[in-house]
Amino acid sequence: MRRNISRLAAAWLALVVSIASAAAEGYPERPVKLVLPYAPGGIVDFVGRQVAQHLGQALGQPVVPENHPGAGGMVGIGVVAHAAPDGYTLVMMDPASVINPTLQPSVPYDLFNQLTIVSLITSSPEVLVVAPELPVKSLAELIAYGKANPGKLNFASAGTGTAPHLAAELFKQRTGVDAIHVPYRGIGQAFPDMMTNKVQFAFSSIAGALPFTQDNRVRALATTGLKRSAAYPDLPTVDEAGLKGLSIDLWLGVGAPAGVPKDVLARLNSVINDKVLTNPEFKTAIAKFGVEPKGTSLDDGAAALKAEYDMWKKVIAEGNIKPQ
Repeated sequence: MRRNISRLAAAWLALVVSIASAAAEGYPERPVKLVLPYAPGGIVDFVGRQVAQHLGQALGQPVVPENHPGAGGMVGIGVVAHAAPDGYTLVMMDPASVINPTLQPSVPYDLFNQLTIVSLITSSPEVLVVAPELPVKSLAELIAYGKANPGKLNFASAGTGTAPHLAAELFKQRTGVDAIHVPYRGIGQAFPDMMTNKVQFAFSSIAGALPFTQDNRVRALATTGLKRSAAYPDLPTVDEAGLKGLSIDLWLGVGAPAGVPKDVLARLNSVINDKVLTNPEFKTAIAKFGVEPKGTSLDDGAAALKAEYDMWKKVIAEGNIKPQ
C-alpha cells in the first residue's frame, strides 16, 4: 500500500514538473507588462523602455511598458507585488525599492515575500561633484577640508532617502565629515546652486552630472564603482582615491511577483542576460547615460538585493534618517 502511494506521489510530481516545463516552453503566449514605477523622462523610464523593446523582440511577444509613478516608486512596485505570479507582469526596480522598506513607516509591498528579482540588468556608479569655488581638487582634499571646517559644508541630494542622499550619509559616516543635507526635488535642480557655491558637494547619477561636468561648471572628483566609469575614464574611483571599501551602484533590475514558476523565471533570466543585455543597440543606448549592462543569475540577484537592503538599512539607522 505504501509502495503504491509512493508511486502515485512520484507520478504526480512528475506530472506537475512536466506541466510547469510545458508552460515555460509556451511562455509567453500573450503580451507581457513591464511596470515603470516613475514618471516618463527619467533614467528608469528610459532604460525600462529599452528593456521592453529588446525583451519583446527576444520573447516573440510585445513587452508593454506602463508608467505607475508615485511615492518614490512604491506605487508601481506595489502594483506588481500584488499581481498574479504568472510572468506576465514585471517591474523595473532600483535602489529605492530596497531603501523604502526601512525608510518609510509603511510600504505597499513585502520586499522579500512578495517580490523576486529576475536579474540585475544595469550598473552605474554615482559621481562625487563639488562646487567650483570650493578649494579642493581631490577626494582627500574634500575630506580634509570638511574635517577642518565642521558644519560649513552643505551637500545636495535628489531628496531625503534617495540614493544620492544616502551615499553622502555613508560618506559622512565613513569619514567623520560634518555636513548639512539640503534636499532638492531631483539632483538636476541642485546644480545651479552648486555652481554658485550655495551647496558645496553632492553624489549624483552620471546622467545628471555629465552636462555640468563636461564644461566644468562643477568639478568631478571620483566615482563610486568598483572600476572606473567609461563616462569618466580619467577619474579615480572612491576606493582608488583613498576611501577604501565604499562602493555604491545605481543598479536597475527586472522584478516579478513572488511565486512565478521557476521555469518561467529561468527563461526570463536567460533571455534578459543572453539576448537583451548583449544586444549592441541596447548597450549603445544606455552607454550615453554612463550605464553599463550587468546581468545576474537568479540566486546572485537575490543575494545582491539582500546585501543592498542590509547596507542601506544600516546607513539609515546610524544616520537616524527620517522621511520628510
